[in-house]
Amino acid sequence: MIVIKRLVVVGIASMVLPGLVAAQDSKSQGYLVDSYGNSISTSSNTGLCWRTSDWTPARAVAVCDPVDVPAPRPVAVAPPPPPRVAAVAAPPEKAATPAPVPIKIVPQSIAFSADALFIFDQFALKPEAKPVIDNFVRQLSGTQYDAIVVTGHTDRLGSTGYNQTLSERRAGALKDYLVNSGVPANRITAQGKGKTQPVTLPADCTSAQIATVIACLQPDRRVHVEVRGTKIAGN
Repeated sequence: MIVIKRLVVVGIASMVLPGLVAAQDSKSQGYLVDSYGNSISTSSNTGLCWRTSDWTPARAVAVCDPVDVPAPRPVAVAPPPPPRVAAVAAPPEKAATPAPVPIKIVPQSIAFSADALFIFDQFALKPEAKPVIDNFVRQLSGTQYDAIVVTGHTDRLGSTGYNQTLSERRAGALKDYLVNSGVPANRITAQGKGKTQPVTLPADCTSAQIATVIACLQPDRRVHVEVRGTKIAGN
């Protein structure tokens, strides 16, 4: 029965479309072609070809069955890299300068020979004494004074009252010079001890010659300066 139906279909096609023949070559198998090998279209409007029972999608040709070609996918284009910026090294930080550290200085004491500062039995400073005192002031540079005590001393020659007054006047003369050199006046105290604190012993200096005794008692004639205060380290 299957053979008879196929013959009937072919015969009808031959009657309706004279000159049609089945496709024989590999290019047109699956479509009806005319005697010239051209595919027969179903109508002039569609342009589609008659398919035979041998047609499969694998045998489709573009003339009869246009194949939709997918549009090419857009290719993502990477944006250009940002321009390279040369790294600028940050300037090195300056090391912080440490703040000066104040240090408490131990009391400083100096004993000026009265003979180096004054003429014997007088209380006015000698001109040659001033460079000696100036050097002492330079050593105290940068000091914040708590107190300065200037103490005058004499030898045992003369009366107690006389020596007390002389020692006070010599201490006062040295104080005035220090104040004129920049030492605060309210930090200085001047005092005299007269002949109460000698350096020599009573048995010393017993010569009958007065000049010899005066020279021997020279250590007793002095002006002592004691400084207490705070000084900046490094000054």
